[in-house]
Amino acid sequence: MRLEDYWGVGPKTSELLASELGVEAAVEAIESGDVRTLTDAGLSRGRATRILRRVEGGPAMDVLATRDTREVYKDLLAVIGRYAVTDHAADRIRLLTPLAERADIEDRLTDVIEARDTWARLDDSDRETVMDAFEAYERLDGEQSAVRAALALLDAGLDSGVFAPLGDLETDALADGADALAALDGDGTVADGADERLDRLESRLGTVDDMAADSDAVVEAVRGEIQTPEEFEEGVLDHVVRETDVDIERVRAAMPSDAADARDFVAETLRSLADDLRSAVDERAETVAETARETIADTRPEIDAAVAAVDDIALSLSLARFAIDFDLTEPAFVEDSDVLAVEGARNLFLEAADESVQPVDYAVGEHQLQYPTANAPPSGDRVTVLTGANSGGKTTLLETLAQVQLLAQMGLPVPAETAAVGLVDAIVFHRRHASFNAGVLESTLKNVVPPLSAEGHTLMLVDEFEAITEPGSAADLLHGLVTLTVEREALGVFVTHLADDLEPLPESARVDGIFAEGLTPELELEVDYQPRFETVGRSTPEFIVSRLVADADDREERAGFDTLARAIGQEAVQRTLSDARWSR
Repeated sequence: MRLEDYWGVGPKTSELLASELGVEAAVEAIESGDVRTLTDAGLSRGRATRILRRVEGGPAMDVLATRDTREVYKDLLAVIGRYAVTDHAADRIRLLTPLAERADIEDRLTDVIEARDTWARLDDSDRETVMDAFEAYERLDGEQSAVRAALALLDAGLDSGVFAPLGDLETDALADGADALAALDGDGTVADGADERLDRLESRLGTVDDMAADSDAVVEAVRGEIQTPEEFEEGVLDHVVRETDVDIERVRAAMPSDAADARDFVAETLRSLADDLRSAVDERAETVAETARETIADTRPEIDAAVAAVDDIALSLSLARFAIDFDLTEPAFVEDSDVLAVEGARNLFLEAADESVQPVDYAVGEHQLQYPTANAPPSGDRVTVLTGANSGGKTTLLETLAQVQLLAQMGLPVPAETAAVGLVDAIVFHRRHASFNAGVLESTLKNVVPPLSAEGHTLMLVDEFEAITEPGSAADLLHGLVTLTVEREALGVFVTHLADDLEPLPESARVDGIFAEGLTPELELEVDYQPRFETVGRSTPEFIVSRLVADADDREERAGFDTLARAIGQEAVQRTLSDARWSR
């Protein structure tokens, strides 16, 4: 396959990868999702990730139909990435994508749930052992990191649940393979400390080289140790053996028989001895390297299995820790029906920021969930118009629904007590953008209408469409979008303050409302974030004006807000202030 056949690989990127890696190795890196190899070759991490996501997800990436949907997706990956147990697991998390086939979604979800249950069963000691194993994994390079991690986990008796693939490994063969991998550096040479005999030879060679560099000092030292000139050769022999720990016969064999004088005798002895030791070092190194290569070849099946198992376990445990920390649950997938129904759904981004979250129930489409409250979402309405108070959580609810749909289609558990999800081909999430011109209107329509008009199942999550054009036209256009959503048999939630202007709605659409209930003693807006179904919500501006009246320090400023209070209803404002003061 040509490099340029991959999405996002143009001529310049292809040329870079071919020159740095070679075409075959570059293709292997792309197919295997190897972010590190691509970034080491010179690609930015972001570009490498985008290329590999498209390879991983293929057409399923089209689910991310708008910029805001893609932002939610990337933010989800960022939150999940905080729970990665290794850098490689973090790379793999960045490559998680929506999946096209339900079977693949369910397989991944099954793996994550098993990993979650396994991690939940471990006591603190076992969890510490696991994290220590992966911490050691980070300190090593290449295959030996995974092999050592596998051995550490097996040694701790972890071979069931998510660790079950380790139980199929032959421990003795794997240990031999680990030692052989550790014996070789990345360039195939023998690693320091891999062989004691080689280390001794190298140490002795180093000492002899040092002595040869200053052979005159050796001559003087020997002369200081002997009594007569006739003892010089034996003195050299004793001195070199003592200082280098080289075998006496090896030193004797290095001595010349025809040296011109003492200095020449010592210099020649040391040169010859160094050459002999250097040959011995090379021979021993080749023997050690060859033995290691043979052992690696013999244990290759165990090594490959260990690498694959540890990488998969690291990813699964990362996702498990994420699922446990956010108390995520397994969604129920609904076949042959467009539905998104949640009970006790929570916005994951708010929870990740340690903000207070009120769980909510909501549904669009035909569902069978049995909600425990009287205010339960009706079943059957494909489209809802969500109305209500400013700062009432309407946009947050849209984002929460996008999170649930995306996580489910990525094969991950979702932030809800229960969830029923039908798979869609496009998620059209559009946040409110505070721009008011024809260009913004045109670009918005180009973003949200084509996915809705295309073949397949679409989920529309549109926030305050009226913010981008004048109210009269906005109501007409929004009514058209709601109608088109119904006609295309899509699902949709449309947040708006123009509900009264959208009547009459299509038969399978309803209006829901979020209500502000008053001010807290601290004069903060008190909102029930749970929508009330088939009810138009109200923004209750008297609460906002009441707070402004109460907070006004300047007399003239207060007089101005009092004028606004009279305009919207002085009695309502005073009642709000009285209730807030009474509750303090």
